[in-house]
Amino acid sequence: MSRYVGKPLHRVDGWAKVTGQARYAADQPIPDLAYGVLVTSTIARGRIRRIDSAAALATPGVLGVYTHENLPRFAEQSPSWVPYAQTLVPMQGTEIRHGGQQVAIVVAESFEQATRAAGLVRVDYDAEQPTIGLVENLSRAYTPPDGTPGALQLRRGDPAAGLAGAAVRVEVEYRTSINHHNPIEPSATLAVWKGDDLTLYESTQSITFTQDAVARMLGLPQERVRVVTPYLGGGFGCKGFVWPHTYLTAAVARLVGRPVKLVLTRAQQYTSCGHRPASVQRLRVGAARDGRLTAITHAVTSHTSRSDIIQFNPIAATQSVYAVPHLEIASQVVEVDLGTTIATRPPSGPSNEALEMALDELSWALEMDPVALRLRNYTDVDPSAPDRPQSRFLRECYTLGAERFGWPRRRPAPGSMRRGELLVGWGMAGAQHNWHPGVAQATVRISTDGRARVTCGTQDIGTGTYTIMVQVAADGLGVRPEDVRAVLGDTRFPPAPSSSGSATATTVGMAVRAAARATREKVVGLAVADPRSPLYGAAPDEVATVDGRLFLRADPGRGESYRQVLGRHGASVEASGGADLSANAGPSYGAAFAEVQVSGVTGEVRVTRLVCAVDAGRVLNPATARSQALGGAVWAIGAALTEHTLVDRRYGRIVTANLAGYLVPVEADVPDIDVIFVDKPAPEANELGARGLGEVTATGAGAAIANAVYHATGQRVREFPITPDKVLAGWR
Repeated sequence: MSRYVGKPLHRVDGWAKVTGQARYAADQPIPDLAYGVLVTSTIARGRIRRIDSAAALATPGVLGVYTHENLPRFAEQSPSWVPYAQTLVPMQGTEIRHGGQQVAIVVAESFEQATRAAGLVRVDYDAEQPTIGLVENLSRAYTPPDGTPGALQLRRGDPAAGLAGAAVRVEVEYRTSINHHNPIEPSATLAVWKGDDLTLYESTQSITFTQDAVARMLGLPQERVRVVTPYLGGGFGCKGFVWPHTYLTAAVARLVGRPVKLVLTRAQQYTSCGHRPASVQRLRVGAARDGRLTAITHAVTSHTSRSDIIQFNPIAATQSVYAVPHLEIASQVVEVDLGTTIATRPPSGPSNEALEMALDELSWALEMDPVALRLRNYTDVDPSAPDRPQSRFLRECYTLGAERFGWPRRRPAPGSMRRGELLVGWGMAGAQHNWHPGVAQATVRISTDGRARVTCGTQDIGTGTYTIMVQVAADGLGVRPEDVRAVLGDTRFPPAPSSSGSATATTVGMAVRAAARATREKVVGLAVADPRSPLYGAAPDEVATVDGRLFLRADPGRGESYRQVLGRHGASVEASGGADLSANAGPSYGAAFAEVQVSGVTGEVRVTRLVCAVDAGRVLNPATARSQALGGAVWAIGAALTEHTLVDRRYGRIVTANLAGYLVPVEADVPDIDVIFVDKPAPEANELGARGLGEVTATGAGAAIANAVYHATGQRVREFPITPDKVLAGWR
């Protein structure tokens, strides 16, 4: 039985963060440091005609200005999508494919000097009219090639017949906007060369991908590139793969012969690190009079860049959550002159939200309670993979969430609930997100003082990976958490996958578990083979370990500590372990219940209550898990009500490339969110019984809010974000 896994252990890295001791990529005290600043394109389509760097080069402190004219050719000119996030290699030619594309880097003695010089670089373009908007270019949509990440086409049964035979049908279209990641720490690279060896202090969700990509781009053996990321100030997908600023910084650092630090500005985050594409979601849903679904068709069209044809609005929930016999899903893309789209927490969010809003509309057409409709179509088996073993506790999410929220007290009629002059609405939605575990390795070493050190080449993006590693290692060794130190964020450690796909805790956790158990077995072997030990001659499987003490299960008084065993041994003991969960991918589930208040005068929507019930298997740490669930819910509030990247259709420029124009939820926008965990193990997922958690709440809460707005107002807003003007437009 676990003593520490499953307990709300405080974050072991919390003290370093709140006291400022945690050093992020841009905080490293590197001597003789120079500073890089990017110059980016002011057009979205066309070619560079001329670059004039003379004024910039004449600026005091400038060490170099690098453009396509003097930057050496990279070894990779047509890189694969993984590990790179963008296959367009900038500053290798004159073509411009999106606004904000990197066209030059200025390196100077100080950041201020580099910034001033960057403003003096003059670039003349032969501009072409860009193609920007999704909706106005839907006629150009097409199905991406097979194998494109996120692309999906599926047909089950006879959807046309299922719709024709339905007693009730709804046919709806929803639109979602472009969303951008806004981590508190902008992307940063600090490149340090020592001979032919490169060390990168990098803000990344994958030190392994970064090592691989930079080595390939620079034509180096992988072992000559070291990537260090001890702390990360958030990611949400924008740091999951490798973007050009990373290898560009490494290249110019080698050219100037100095360490170079480059930190993206907040505006550059909007053009250099990807985004969630806009989407048009079209659904047709049919049901019998008793609410049983007969057919669903779900088509999503998203924009993509001209460089990377990627469908990053995958339709995941529609095919797997509900018992629907006839189904068709289809994904298409429209190429536009914007940067590469990327997984954005979570990539399947828009399609899941659209499904759950369509089901809400169906419940009104049937005059049926939305929770009852979902329970009527509940299934314990994934219809898209009926033979795959699965632990599914979505029913518990509906019932627990409804009970905690007080759903039975809901007045069904739209506009029937008020709080003074404000309209009150209650809405709910299901949630689903596929997690994608991978392969990881870890090493555990226990020293002669009885303290342990666990290492893994993973990264903690704020989700609690440090803490999970400590808990799992403590359980595996049988020691106290305070006697375990987790060290991560360095490619010199055993490798681990990207912190994406809600997979880090499970993948890394299983590797740490294996390493801890192997280390414990080695120490037990030393004890039972040592005539000086009280455990001498015992069978290894008869020995238990608790709080750093080894003892016989049948005679707990007979034993000794790790410290005593290893003190006699005179050396530390170390072992490694690994986990391959790549075949264990599957969904996690949830349900969200939202209360909103809507002003009948201004159309302003406020979320006043939010309950999220989550089925993610066994919860490894309720405290860090709750934090992840809260983060996903806040993201959903933003996507539903405030977040919208605006692009000037004439020039392809993002006009909200800052936190004043791109409105993320702040404290006043977020209510006290109530999180419930079903917390039942998923044995088919892994021996820890845990599934992915970080993104599932972000796939349902937005739809619950939209459905609550309808309940409050009787007006259906089918476009995210639900801004006051859209609410008021329904009353005109």
